[in-house]
Amino acid sequence: MLKEESWFEREMDEARAMVDACLEGLFTEPVPDGALHEAMRYSVLAGGKRIRPVLALKFAEACGGRMEDALRPACAIELLHTYSLIHDDLPCMDDDTLRRGKPTSHVVFGEWMATLAGDALQAAAFELVMTSALPPQTVVKMGALLARAAGRQGMCLGQVMDMKGEGRSLSLDELLTVHRYKTAALLIAAAQFGVLAAGGSDAQLESAGRYACHLGLAYQIIDDVLDATAATETLGKTAGKDKKSEKTTFLTLMSVDDARRAAIEETEKAVAALRGRFEKTGFLEALAASLVERKY
Repeated sequence: MLKEESWFEREMDEARAMVDACLEGLFTEPVPDGALHEAMRYSVLAGGKRIRPVLALKFAEACGGRMEDALRPACAIELLHTYSLIHDDLPCMDDDTLRRGKPTSHVVFGEWMATLAGDALQAAAFELVMTSALPPQTVVKMGALLARAAGRQGMCLGQVMDMKGEGRSLSLDELLTVHRYKTAALLIAAAQFGVLAAGGSDAQLESAGRYACHLGLAYQIIDDVLDATAATETLGKTAGKDKKSEKTTFLTLMSVDDARRAAIEETEKAVAALRGRFEKTGFLEALAASLVERKY
């Protein structure tokens, strides 16, 4: 007997389908050389959980807006996330050969093309935001937010700290700082994009940011647990690579059981950040719970 799909799974599938349909339509126009588009689409359409764009859509809904109004900015977040994965997998970074169950971009297309595909996806992310139909002042706020999340005050800074941490022991506070930038920064931007698309308040922006920050830390803790305990076939990426790279992870500093408890505590903080600020929080609460319980 087939298991009946829950309301959460139905809403998740609906939001993902909107994102996937939008992404499928990108980078299809004629250009003098289609190889770059091919490499970009390979990574963008390789699958993935689509957590970041779904966050944007659902925060717009939580503020009383329409998911459709946040769709293009949400997809911009996914393009920027995909660029970061391509670059993260390069030989000069984590040197990984598997992502989302498929060979990584540089394995398929070569290092120089993978690098350029990532560069082009980052540029395309800003293009999607800047050409959205939202009010100009909202577009400007989103552009600034995306730049901060991506660059010297966000993912790039987090990646620098992560790379410099290889081969040395980090404290728990140092590790949390790394992942507030490397992991949480883009989740924060995604959540706040949804609030901005719906015309939400400053208080809602702040609450969305706190929710996403705690969500990001919980996500990373479970990611570290799965990297050490799950199989490559389950994860869709190379298991055990953190240990091989001699990186400090949450499992370096605590047991599996303690790590899971820490992830639950971060999840509870994420849910608490929503209280009294939004019209609909059921999906966002269920999403936070589902990410702690995930197997890949």
